[in-house]
Amino acid sequence: MLLSAAIRKSLASHHSRRAAIGIGHIGQFSVRSAHSSIARGAIKVLDVPNNPSLNNGINAFSTAAAAVNEHPATPSSPTPSPSREVADENPFVPTTERQYKFFRNVELTPSGVAIIRFDNPDKKVNTLSFALMREAEGLWEDEIGSNGDVKSVVFTSAKESGFIAGADIFDISSVDDKASLVPVIEEALQFFLRMKSKDVPMVAAIHGPALGGGLEWALWCDYRICTDSSSTKLGLPEVKLGLLPGFGGTQNLPALVGIQGGMDMMLTGKDIRPPKAKKMGLVDMVVAPQSLESVAIATAEGLANGTIKKSKPKKKSFMNRLIEDTPPGQNLMWDKVQKMVDKNTGGNYPAPYAIIDCVKYGLSHPKGLDKFKHERQGFAKLAATQESSALIGLFDGMNQMKKSSSSADPIAVKKVAVMGAGLMGAGIAQVTAEKGYDVLLKDRDDASLGRGVSYMNDNWGKKHKRKRMTKYQFNLNTSRVTPLSDDTESWKRHFSGADLVVEAVFESLDLKRKIVQQVESVTPDHCVFATNTSAIPIADIAAPGDEVKRPENIVGMHYFSPVPSMPLLEIIPHAGTSDEALATAFAVGNKQGKTCVVVKDVPGFYVNRCLGPVLVETTALVKEGVPIEKLDDAMKRFGMPVGPITLIDEVGVDVASKVASYLSEADLDVRMNGGDISLMSNMVEKGWLGKKSNQGFFTYEGKKGKKIGPDVTSYLKDFTGGKVSDMSEKDIQDRIASRLVNEAAKCLEDEIIENPVAGDIGLVFGIGFAPFKGGPFRYLDSVGVTSYVDRMNGFADTLGEQFEPCQLLKDYAASGKKFHG
Repeated sequence: MLLSAAIRKSLASHHSRRAAIGIGHIGQFSVRSAHSSIARGAIKVLDVPNNPSLNNGINAFSTAAAAVNEHPATPSSPTPSPSREVADENPFVPTTERQYKFFRNVELTPSGVAIIRFDNPDKKVNTLSFALMREAEGLWEDEIGSNGDVKSVVFTSAKESGFIAGADIFDISSVDDKASLVPVIEEALQFFLRMKSKDVPMVAAIHGPALGGGLEWALWCDYRICTDSSSTKLGLPEVKLGLLPGFGGTQNLPALVGIQGGMDMMLTGKDIRPPKAKKMGLVDMVVAPQSLESVAIATAEGLANGTIKKSKPKKKSFMNRLIEDTPPGQNLMWDKVQKMVDKNTGGNYPAPYAIIDCVKYGLSHPKGLDKFKHERQGFAKLAATQESSALIGLFDGMNQMKKSSSSADPIAVKKVAVMGAGLMGAGIAQVTAEKGYDVLLKDRDDASLGRGVSYMNDNWGKKHKRKRMTKYQFNLNTSRVTPLSDDTESWKRHFSGADLVVEAVFESLDLKRKIVQQVESVTPDHCVFATNTSAIPIADIAAPGDEVKRPENIVGMHYFSPVPSMPLLEIIPHAGTSDEALATAFAVGNKQGKTCVVVKDVPGFYVNRCLGPVLVETTALVKEGVPIEKLDDAMKRFGMPVGPITLIDEVGVDVASKVASYLSEADLDVRMNGGDISLMSNMVEKGWLGKKSNQGFFTYEGKKGKKIGPDVTSYLKDFTGGKVSDMSEKDIQDRIASRLVNEAAKCLEDEIIENPVAGDIGLVFGIGFAPFKGGPFRYLDSVGVTSYVDRMNGFADTLGEQFEPCQLLKDYAASGKKFHG
């Protein structure tokens, strides 16, 4: 484990006094990885060529802390209830061939190795549910506990999809009184202790994901073996759902891999791949998938007869002993961890603090079971928080978004063509090739094409260097991409086999219609044409005429930049889009790893439409004399990844100005009033384009960071007339947030989005709306629609009609309804 430079410096300065040693890789903890992987939003406003945007990608939820569930959550019940699979109308009936619902029949080898295979036939992945744990207790008691012939045990999975993908989160969310989870978790802990009391070696044989409760199960074993498959990953990602590991993970993981390694895993929720897992001592052996079971059985035999020793925690280096095993080292370590969590969560997420508390409690209470009691009590408290409810709601919503609203079957897509090899086009080509499609990447000339190919290869090269991709996968991805230019004589022949074409060219209606005409002339009749426009109405691109002969095949697929990092995809059908084209776009987007939200064909679609009033309100606050640093700080404390001023600089002042101007002339009417967007247009005339030109609201000085220069100070003084406002942080937050939330509600009212779930997912995944608030609609539910409408009415009375709540909000306020249950 490497110490960061800052900690090394601290160590050097204090070593003579036997003080302060800190922690290295905990310093890598980020909001993005810490909660739902989405708290560091990246914004793409309107696509313009070579426009850099926030490069803080939002990664989608991992299947980790809980497995993907194909069904909606069950209604709440007052006490812990069985998982949905147990409540089926056709309950499981044991037979000779299948004695257990969640396990294959136990196999006992001649040498006394009991092989227990997880296998839930009703799900694609194994999950730990209340029902599985109860069945496991019965299995152990009947077949293992008192069976003298059992000398050792191997736990593995009968599924190719993986070991155990985590706990069934809907078992947790279905419980009203979260305190009642404590005895349920205690029962599970007692089961693990009974397993250990058998005093026979236990081996976890892991292929695919071993996440959350799955890894915690493996941590109770004496030996862990995993495969070298790219699908194998280990982790405790409960923090992403606002929870902590509840089956002993906060105690067993640090004991095995050290405090630093354990805290890094639990605070970030990151996945650990096999090579690193072996290096850090998380697993004892890495083998090929085809060898896993035979090696596990042989290992279990060796552990039983003494020829193989039980796994022990990896020996610590001198530096790590100094950090983790001495009071001065621990003091500085915890101080650094606390500061890093404070910095990256803003105190908005309780789970990291609870994890820290559990680990520290275990260190001070190493003997007995109190540490496990403390852990499960902490779990139940977190499960009852609004933050966890919001994050679980987002996770559930993401899974709901995987289902297309179209009843039609998508066409079979094997080959995807991408028109335009710029930042967007190359990104689309990259994620498409990575998912197994053959890709045609075309641009007007070889130079433009080369830049796109280099972009992809550079990204894949970084993944390979960081051991996130094998050399074989790197070569496979590059082999799937066929680069083509106008000068490539065979490009028409290649396009004749395309099933889907995605255009990512300049924002010009004439150019896009010309591209449609060009594509339709060389592609088969079934080929779907998707436009990545972020401004031009899809209906205008698809309007029948000389250029367009198959308008029913045209649909919008609005990606967010950078495409490889951003999980959201807006899919926009126009009135004439066929159900098959819509279903095809949705299926391809899903396979690309995107969370797809279907949006009506209106100016700005959904995400950018909601962003417009925010830009206007930002200019209004600046005009009133609110310091720009105060604006940024207020919205970051609200929970946004960056403040509005930094956002404008990051996406480009020119781009933000274009958005504000475009939407001001669109159909949002008074909702785009109240500000002065010349704030940005004047800056564009000065050449202050934001971070990309090193000068926007802030002056950027490379590694030195950013500052407000004298020219901007003078400009803002002229713009405000010298006014300086002492407006409260709460007023700033409410004014900006209410403009965003009201527009989201108006989009729901106008059926631009299908439901509140889509609205929450769109703004959390699209602009990083505070994940711990769950999105705009869960936020409204939590603060109360009635009180929010009253707050907006107060603003409307004093500031103008741009703050008047939309009719849907008024209706919900009058009825007391909630957007989510």
